Amino acid sequence: MKKIIAFGASSSKTSINKQLATYTANQFKNTLIEVLDLNNYEMPIFSSDKEAQTGIPQLAQDFYNKIGSADLIIISFAEHNGAYSAAFKNIFDWASRINAKTFQDKPTLLLATSPGPRGGSNVLEIAKSRFPFQGADVKGSFSLPSFYENFDVTIGIINDDLKKPFMEIVNSISL
Repeated sequence: MKKIIAFGASSSKTSINKQLATYTANQFKNTLIEVLDLNNYEMPIFSSDKEAQTGIPQLAQDFYNKIGSADLIIISFAEHNGAYSAAFKNIFDWASRINAKTFQDKPTLLLATSPGPRGGSNVLEIAKSRFPFQGADVKGSFSLPSFYENFDVTIGIINDDLKKPFMEIVNSISL
């Protein structure tokens, strides 16, 4: 059985991005889904000085190993001031010290959502351009604008004009 690792790139306990990542993972049938919580990977703020003093934290290795166990990675990005959340960026920085190709050539689906009409499109563009250099085999990307108007926790994406292109992306990925 194929394994999906999914997470919202946010430390919010009520992350709308974690909701979108989980919903997306569940669109793939006959798969084992593991949804990560970034709060389980909280580490000191990355610095080369800290790395020289204490080495790479075990939690960074644990995160890297989870990525390595996946047949598909689904990440939905929270946008903080136009870029990655500090929680995600810190985990990403530490894991990249293990291997600059952090995503280990794994098929990856990049998502973003926000309460606003741009749906995290700035951070999604950053990830789409950066992640291939970090070893992600980007299979598709999707931004869901105005999360609270376009998503229902029990139904998922409720706007048909958004759900159709979303499902086309999901259906284009074979596991």
